[in-house]
Amino acid sequence: MIIDYVGVKEINGSLIVIDGVKGVSFEEIVDIRLEDGAKRQGRVVQIDGERIVVQVFEGSRQLSLNNTKMRLTGKPMEMPLSPEIMGRILNGAGKPIDGLGEIFPKEKRNINGTPINPVSRIYPRNYINTGISSIDTLMTLIRGQKLPIFSGSGMKHNELAVQIVRQAKISGADSTNFGVVFAAMGVQNDVAQYFKKSFEESGVMSRVVMLLNLSNDPIIERMLTPKCALTVAEYLAFELDMHILVIMTDMTSYAEALREFSSSKGEIPGRKGYPGYLYSDLASMYERAGMIKGSKGSVTQIPILTMPNDDITHPVPDLTGYITEGQIVLDRMLQSQGIYPPVNVLPSLSRLMKDGIGEGYTRADHSGLTNQLFASYAKVIDARSLASVIGEEELSPIDKKYIEFGRQFESLFVNQGSNENRTIEQSLDLGWKLLSTLPRQELDRVDDKLLDKYYIENIGD
Repeated sequence: MIIDYVGVKEINGSLIVIDGVKGVSFEEIVDIRLEDGAKRQGRVVQIDGERIVVQVFEGSRQLSLNNTKMRLTGKPMEMPLSPEIMGRILNGAGKPIDGLGEIFPKEKRNINGTPINPVSRIYPRNYINTGISSIDTLMTLIRGQKLPIFSGSGMKHNELAVQIVRQAKISGADSTNFGVVFAAMGVQNDVAQYFKKSFEESGVMSRVVMLLNLSNDPIIERMLTPKCALTVAEYLAFELDMHILVIMTDMTSYAEALREFSSSKGEIPGRKGYPGYLYSDLASMYERAGMIKGSKGSVTQIPILTMPNDDITHPVPDLTGYITEGQIVLDRMLQSQGIYPPVNVLPSLSRLMKDGIGEGYTRADHSGLTNQLFASYAKVIDARSLASVIGEEELSPIDKKYIEFGRQFESLFVNQGSNENRTIEQSLDLGWKLLSTLPRQELDRVDDKLLDKYYIENIGD
C-alpha cells in the first residue's frame, strides 16, 4: 500500500520533520512533491518513534508546511551501474554531467555498501606503480590498501593526485584491467576544470570514472560523493574483476560537511565541533577497500585530506591515521624549496609494503634499500640540527657527507617533474647511486651481498 504524507511539522535548513510516519527505515529515500508539482528527493536521517527527520537533497526552499507531499520509497539511495560507466563524468550524487546522456543500468546498488566479512578478505600483496620514486620506493602502494595523503591548504596535492591518475599502473598480465575512480569534494570550478582537462589531455579519461562535487553544491551531495565513488569501485572490482584505484580529495571537505549536517540536527559535538561518530563514519568508507576471496579484482584507496593549520593531530588526519595502513605526508618547507612532490619521508610510511615488495614483486634489494635510505636520511636530519647550533663548517667530515647526501636525496630522488614517470628499477638504481656517495661502512642496514652487487665504489670521493 502506497501512503502519501501531507504536510511538514518543521523546516530547518535542508532538514524537514514529519510526524506520524510508520514502517520507515534509516537512510530510506523519500520522494517529495511541492505545491507547484515540482519533485525533489530526500533521505531519512533520524527516526524518533513516529517522527522522522528527512534531509532534502535539493534544499528546502519553497517547501510548504501544509501542502508538501511525501512518499516513502521503501529503499535506500541506489547507484545505477553498468560497464559503460567507465570514462563518464558524474556529479557528487552519481548523476551524469558530461552531456552523454543517462547511464542505462545493468544493476543498482545501495551506496552505503555491504560490510565485507573479515574472513573473506585476502591479504594484499601486489603493488601499484605510481611512477613517483619517493612513493614507489619508500612507501609502496599495495593493491587493496588504503594509503592517505596528508597535505596542507595551498599545497600541491591536486597536482600529485593528477600525476598518480596519469601514471598509475599494475604489473602482471592483467595490467590492462586497471581503472581509476576519482572523486573531488567541495572543489572550486577552476580546480574541477583542471582535473577534467588534465585527464582528457593525457588520454587516461577512458579508464577513469570522475565524480565532481563543487564548493557551491549542497552539502548533502558532498556527503554522498565518496559513497557513490566507492559503490562504482566495488561494482567494477568485484563484478567486472577490475583493479580499481579510488582517489578521494578532499576528505576534510567531507568531514566539514558532516559537521555542518550534525550541527543542524542538534547533535552534541565532539572534538573541534565534529560529531562523535566521525571515526565510525570514516571507517565505514575506508574499510570498503580490499580484496575478497572469489573475486579477481581489488579496491585500493588514496584519500587526500588537508590538515587545518598543518596540524597532523587535527581530528580528521588523526582518526584517518588510526583506520588506514600508513600515510604520505606532504611538507610545506620542502615545497617552499621548489621540491615536487614535497613528500616528507620520515613521518610517511606504508604498513603493508613489507609483504608486497622484494623478489617476485619489485626487486630483491628493495627492502634493504628502503631501510638504508630511511636510516641515512634520519642521520641527515640529526646533522642539520647540529649544524644549526654550531655551524656547518664545524661539522665532522662524515656529518658533512650526510648533509650533502640530504641535499642530493631531496633534489634528485624526492624531487621529480610532474610529467616524469620513473620505473621501479630506475627509482631503486637512483637510490643506490645516492647511497654510494656515503662511505660503505656507514651503510649498516644492508647485508654485504647487496652492497657487493649495488654499491658503486669511489662515487662519493
